[in-house]
Amino acid sequence: MEKAIKALAWMVRVFEPPVYCYHEIVHNAVVVEQFRAQGVHFVDHIDEVPPGRPIMLSAHGSAPEVVAAARARGGVVIDAVCPLVTKVHHEVKVRSAKGYTIIYVGHEGHEEAVGTMAVAPSRVKLVERRSDVAKLDIPLGEPIALLTQTTLSQEECMDVIDAAKERYEDLWLPNRSDLCFATTNRQGALKAVAAQSDAVIVIGSQNSSNTVALEKVARASGCKRVIRINGVEELPEDLSGVVGVTAGASAPEALVRAVIEKLNPREGVSELVMTVEAEYFPPPPELRESVRALSSLIGLMNACPTSDYRAALDEDRNQSAADALQLLSP
Repeated sequence: MEKAIKALAWMVRVFEPPVYCYHEIVHNAVVVEQFRAQGVHFVDHIDEVPPGRPIMLSAHGSAPEVVAAARARGGVVIDAVCPLVTKVHHEVKVRSAKGYTIIYVGHEGHEEAVGTMAVAPSRVKLVERRSDVAKLDIPLGEPIALLTQTTLSQEECMDVIDAAKERYEDLWLPNRSDLCFATTNRQGALKAVAAQSDAVIVIGSQNSSNTVALEKVARASGCKRVIRINGVEELPEDLSGVVGVTAGASAPEALVRAVIEKLNPREGVSELVMTVEAEYFPPPPELRESVRALSSLIGLMNACPTSDYRAALDEDRNQSAADALQLLSP
């Protein structure tokens, strides 16, 4: 999510508006509206993009035919797909080529699920819950693999995996979980927080799978009052006692800080740190090429010298998505 937000922020600074993005760059209403204000047009069909205009493909991953259609428009195409989603796409391609039927655990209609299943549509069977496994019609003796949408909760994912293991003894699973580490880290921390909270605030949008997963985790952990909000203006006025705060993977850090400031806790803030996320995903290669090619022609970042543009791109590792969004603010 960080990679995608930062990549689209670069596109806004490099290209004259309008910039187009296939689907919402991430499932967060605040982030999407901030980009709309900067001239980004979010579209659900590639043919909505005028020929020659720059296109970004969202973090959720796109079907192969969508990628091909975007490139056929004749403009710059930058694919901001999350590397973890790319890993799942690769496994679908490899396993299907080897004759496997793939059980894919995901949410029907979610953009990530749609894009992943499109890699090998005749070989992938979608399941959403444990009961769906029993309905699968897969011939005996056929090799079977199981892959998952990256933004699911650990509980709902493992429940389906356990059911699949019980039914298919030789089920192939990847050595490393497909679940997004940013999502699972938040879920692990939330379990500890929710159990001791009178209320939990989950910051994120309703169409964000990992945000919805956090709501489920908070309730399953024993918290009786779980409230999802898009922004600080939606905070209820009657909160009391211990209030836990968490956020979906695509919620800007500035939004989290604003919520805590609004809550203004009388007894201070206690932060639970379970792990430090040191993973870094560099900008998409197409973006790096575009910025370096255009930096000598276009003034970026308040018309700083060309060498500074390149240096800023090279320093991407030290910049957060919140930093990138702040640069776009008036």
